[in-house]
Amino acid sequence: MRTTNQSDSPRVSFSPDPQRPLQLLQACPFHAPSPLAEIKDPSGRIVLIKDETTRMGLGSFKALGGVYAVAVMIGEAMSKLGKNAITVQELLAPDTRTFASSMTFVCASAGNHGLAVAAGAQIFGAKARIHLSNKVPPEFISRLQAKHAETVISGNTYEESLKAALQDAENTGAILLADGAWPGYTHPPSLVMEGYTVIAEELRRAFIVNKSWPSDIYLQAGVGSLAGAITHMIRTTWPVQPRIHIVEPQAAPCLQKSYAAGHPVRAEGPVSNMGRLDCKEPSIIAYEILARSGVEFITISDHEASNAADHLTINGLPTTPSGAAGYAAMIKQQATSGISADFRPLIIVTETNI
Repeated sequence: MRTTNQSDSPRVSFSPDPQRPLQLLQACPFHAPSPLAEIKDPSGRIVLIKDETTRMGLGSFKALGGVYAVAVMIGEAMSKLGKNAITVQELLAPDTRTFASSMTFVCASAGNHGLAVAAGAQIFGAKARIHLSNKVPPEFISRLQAKHAETVISGNTYEESLKAALQDAENTGAILLADGAWPGYTHPPSLVMEGYTVIAEELRRAFIVNKSWPSDIYLQAGVGSLAGAITHMIRTTWPVQPRIHIVEPQAAPCLQKSYAAGHPVRAEGPVSNMGRLDCKEPSIIAYEILARSGVEFITISDHEASNAADHLTINGLPTTPSGAAGYAAMIKQQATSGISADFRPLIIVTETNI
C-alpha cells in the first residue's frame, strides 16, 4: 500500500459538473438514485453499501457514463451544424433522432460499458458497434444485441478488443467512445467520467441529510474512470473527508504502478477473474486525479474477490468479483493492517452478477 502525494506528469483538465448528467438522466424513465444500504461484515461491523446493481435497469454504474456521453456527443455534433439538442426533449425529438441515425458509436468493452453505450445509442436513435474479447460471457452479448447493438468478437483480451475498436473507428468513421483516456484522446472519456460523478453527488446529498459520513471509501479501479471521478468529487465537494482506498487486481495494478513511476505505465500480469477491472493501462485523466488526491492503493487476489462476492451475494447483493472488489479490500485491510477507532467504511457494489 502506498499513499500518493505528488504527480510529476502534465496535468489533464477534468472539471465536471454533476448537475449536467443529473438534469439529463432525471428525465429518463429508468433513472433513480441507487440505494444506500447497510450490511454487517464477517466481524459484525456495519458497512455502508452504495448498490449500483440495478442502475437504470442495466445492472451497473456504467449506465451513468455511456448513456450520458452518447447524448452529449449527439448534441455536440448537432451544435456544429448550428442546431440545438441540449435538453432531453430536444434530444428525443424526431429531427434529432433522424440526425443521430447516421451516427455509429464504437467501443471496446468487458461488458458493462458497451451495454451503456448501446443503451444510449438506442435511446437517442444512433447505432452502436461493440468489440468484445472472447472472454466476455455470452449473456452480455445477448443483452447487447437486445439493445440492437452490433457485436464483434475481437481477440482474447480487453486490450486486443480496444485495438480493434480503434481500427474500426479509423477505417469506418464511427465515433470512438472509450471509457479510458490516453494522450490526444480525453474528451469522450471525460464525459463518461462526468456521468459517474452522479454517484458521488447522490452520496454527498444523503450524508448531508443523515450526517453520518464514512471514514473510509473503497473504490475499485480498472482504467480508473470511476475511481477518478468519485475521488475528484469527494476531494472538491464533500465537507467531511474520508480516507480513499483505490482497489486493483493483483494481476493489473496499473494505477499503483503508475504512481510509483511518476507517470502512466503499463502493468503486466495474468488474466484476472475480475474481468471488468483487468485493465493493464490506466486512463490518464484518472491517473492525474488520483496522483494528487491523497489516496492509498490496495491490491487483492482473485480468491479474495471471489470470497467477497460470495459474502455479498449471501447478504442479498448478488455481484461479481469485480463488483465486490472494494469489499474484498476492506476485509483484507482489517485482517492485515488493522482499522482506526472511527472506522465507518463505504463500499460501492458496482455491478450485478450477470
